[in-house]
Amino acid sequence: MNVILIGGGGREHVIAKYISKNPKVENLYALPGNGGISKFAECVKISAEDIDGIVKFAKDNAIDFAIVAPDDPLALGAVDKLEEIGVKCFGPSQKAAEIESSKIFAKELMTKYNIPTAKYKIFSKIDEALSYIAVSDCPIVIKADGLAKGKGVTVAENFKQAREAVMSCMKDKTFGKSGERILIEECLSGPEVTVLAFTDGKTLIPMVSSMDHKRAYDGNKGPNTGGMGVAAPNFYYTDAIADECMKKIFLPSVNALNAEGRTFKGCLYFGLMLTKDGPKVIEYNCRFGDPEAEAVLPLLESDLFEIMLAVREERLSELEIKFKNAASCCVVVASSGYPASYLTGYEIDFGDAEKIPGVEVFHAGTKREGEKFFTSGGRVLAVTAVAEDFAQAREKAYEAVKLINFEGARYRTDIGG
Repeated sequence: MNVILIGGGGREHVIAKYISKNPKVENLYALPGNGGISKFAECVKISAEDIDGIVKFAKDNAIDFAIVAPDDPLALGAVDKLEEIGVKCFGPSQKAAEIESSKIFAKELMTKYNIPTAKYKIFSKIDEALSYIAVSDCPIVIKADGLAKGKGVTVAENFKQAREAVMSCMKDKTFGKSGERILIEECLSGPEVTVLAFTDGKTLIPMVSSMDHKRAYDGNKGPNTGGMGVAAPNFYYTDAIADECMKKIFLPSVNALNAEGRTFKGCLYFGLMLTKDGPKVIEYNCRFGDPEAEAVLPLLESDLFEIMLAVREERLSELEIKFKNAASCCVVVASSGYPASYLTGYEIDFGDAEKIPGVEVFHAGTKREGEKFFTSGGRVLAVTAVAEDFAQAREKAYEAVKLINFEGARYRTDIGG
């Protein structure tokens, strides 16, 4: 089969590595890919948001199957456009992807179908939003409605921070149209859990749970990022909680989307908070999380490409999906300054990091020149270690991270700590 993988981050690197092992994948192209992905796929300089360019490439190269991995092309309808020309896809339709591309849609869906989540209000006028936070208790959460590269959420500890977040979204238009409407939510407390799940709209199979670390600095300090590291499985996610989530959140979410004529086929991401009143949804994503994918997929024993085919063909119930009885730790190595401004173009020295048993280094923001690799993004590498237990995985991950060097490299030292 001729296959295209849309995207160019760490999530796409781990997908490329594992699907390339399947003998059905004869020719694999990544649009646009990155330095690490180039080891497994032919990288083509077409942006993941260039839907017309992607469709043309698919036509010109007789593509049989497409994996649309990032949120932006899913929100722009890449799956719909590719399916129209006969290319089968792993990933949700534009209508189904709205569960991530509009936080307001997701909230209203949860309210309509009694899926537990935080209390909230919707605002489209600055003065009304400011009046509301002036009489609200802090901490309080301000969310841009649309996609914002993982940076559209502010947990405000006081009125000043809340006001700045509102003004940033609605007046300064930091997130463009994504911030024209905002959500203001109560701040839930408790352990945070991410659960990725394969679903074909009929069957839902959760993957190993994980714990993402969103804040930029140790001790959960600093601004939110796209994610600085992951521990899997999540220490707080028990079998009893998993059963409760399946009954009250996972299956009701799939059924709600079906009832709204938005059948979801792909990877559905559940961002959860384990509150004193039970698990509640913080957010949905319409795709594999990044860097959660780099921690969870290395624990998958079953063939990833076969699962993706089964999802598209609505025969997920026929598969037995297995995960290793093991743990993983993923540490993101970022450019100095991320998530704000940062410099790129620095050569990366990997040392002997990838020679450590159980360690894989996934490229998030790199470019390749010959046999050398250079930084090209804020999050540069996702270093993942798999071991029998988390303590061993964490030790190996940090052992590997310390062997990697490039100018301005930085990382959190407390992932899973």
